[in-house]
Amino acid sequence: MARNISNTLELYHLDSLQILDLGNNNLSGTIPRCFGNLSSMIKPSNTASPFPMRNENHFAIGSMDSTTQVMKGVEYEYHNTLGLLAGIDLSRNKLSGGIPEELTGLHGLIFLNLSHNHLQGNIPIKIGDMKALESLDLSMNRLSSGIPPAMATISFLSNLNLSYNLSGKIPSGTQIQGFSPLSFIGNPELCGAPLTDDCGEDGKPKSPILDNDDTKDNGWIDIKWFYLGIPRGFMVGFCAIMAPVAFKRAWRHAYFQFLNEMKYKLLGYNGVCNCN
Repeated sequence: MARNISNTLELYHLDSLQILDLGNNNLSGTIPRCFGNLSSMIKPSNTASPFPMRNENHFAIGSMDSTTQVMKGVEYEYHNTLGLLAGIDLSRNKLSGGIPEELTGLHGLIFLNLSHNHLQGNIPIKIGDMKALESLDLSMNRLSSGIPPAMATISFLSNLNLSYNLSGKIPSGTQIQGFSPLSFIGNPELCGAPLTDDCGEDGKPKSPILDNDDTKDNGWIDIKWFYLGIPRGFMVGFCAIMAPVAFKRAWRHAYFQFLNEMKYKLLGYNGVCNCN
């Protein structure tokens, strides 16, 4: 039974909370706007490093905290650098509604994973304010808008997954267009580099887009031909083996002699008769 994410609202009162990991918890409801008030994730970096320092007391002598996080598609274990990490993982739940604009105020966030939910609407326009983001995963949702141009200004972003979501034109800029096309897979109405589909003047792909009904029909046609081909393939293979046996007397004798020898071996006969 799904649990409503509103039951976790008391978490935003935790001033030192740096990692909010509620992934794969069967949570439902909308993402609370108050998550944008997580104070330890708001503070931007005050150094040249992309990693913000939110909790200076974390490095007190004797601190042995550690955690394991999946970021950029790889599992990382953090020990001494745990105080430099801030992120939110709400993936693989049943969350609905939109992505709250308040999340973009978490300027110290390094990773944000909202994938595999039922989120709808637009990607917040101010997502470019999250300058510390290194990993962003919004894949496998029901987002219907395009990619905000401001996303191209997130200079430290090194892992991006927007697959199965969006439409429109990919913003120009080396930061976004430098990602692999796999970051945008499953978006037939998305166009522009690094995808091979160019955009028309209307901002839509120049190549024709198949609707869901056409896709389903094509899938059924492929399955139908697959099953129709099975008996034909069997007959071709059977004839290829048995035709020489039927028309070549030498092959036919060799074949039946082979069967007899195999029968004797299986029954334990050695071809010697002991008569007393």
